Amino acid sequence: MNLKRTNPALYFLQRIGFYLLVAIITIYLMVPFLWAVLTSFRKSGDLFLQPLQFIFAPSTINNYRDVFANENFIHGLGYSLLVAVGAVAISLLFGSFAAYALGRFRFKGKSMIMYIILAVSVFPQIAVLGGLFTLIRNFNMYNNPLALVFSYLIFTIPFTVWVLTSFVRDIPGELEEAALVDGASPLRTLFSVLFPVMMPALVTTGLLAFINAWNEYLFALTFMGTRRTVPVVIANYSGATQFDQPWGQIMAASIVVTVPLIILVLVFQRNIVSGLTAGAVKG
Repeated sequence: MNLKRTNPALYFLQRIGFYLLVAIITIYLMVPFLWAVLTSFRKSGDLFLQPLQFIFAPSTINNYRDVFANENFIHGLGYSLLVAVGAVAISLLFGSFAAYALGRFRFKGKSMIMYIILAVSVFPQIAVLGGLFTLIRNFNMYNNPLALVFSYLIFTIPFTVWVLTSFVRDIPGELEEAALVDGASPLRTLFSVLFPVMMPALVTTGLLAFINAWNEYLFALTFMGTRRTVPVVIANYSGATQFDQPWGQIMAASIVVTVPLIILVLVFQRNIVSGLTAGAVKG
């Protein structure tokens, strides 16, 4: 039944309600980010102005200059990039092998392994913090970026395995059979046949894991001393005195850290959508 023809007034009200709801949700989500952007272009004294005066106050890029002049922030960006890329690369490599085995082969205990992986992925970080800190100190890895790479694998590998396994299950088995008939080994089949098909899921899991590793704070604060990642650097921003909080610089640094993630999401949005919806409905 076409509601637009049978009851135009009700259809019109529904459309208004729908767009009104979308507008409310958009405003609710965007206002904090836009306010942070606005704050990053304001002087410290402007933060105490009334909202309208604050909005129309003169803009300045001094906060961004101060941020990029801060060596700790630049080093933090480098450490965050190194740790996040390293953790994601290892997670995708081992996660792909594990997902291939769990999604293609039948063996005893497979369901239990999947439940354990799910349980580990939702385990709170604070619960394993003490044990990890002891291991890292015993292996002399404190203040070493490798400590963060291996500690981040605790939540990136389970997430990668869980998502990729559901995707591998829905890949037609005929692809592997054709590759095996042509004489390809299981490893060659995985890299040459399945990996190209799994690309949307790999991009999705890799990007989401990268965002989690990039924004992680607790492990970075605990396991690093002087080689701090960028979330810890931003959290420890201080002004000229102990009573001065440089909110403008903090917001500018936060925007600099967030913009690359937004660009990545926009570039790979099609892969993300297809990767998240893959396996949701069986054909």
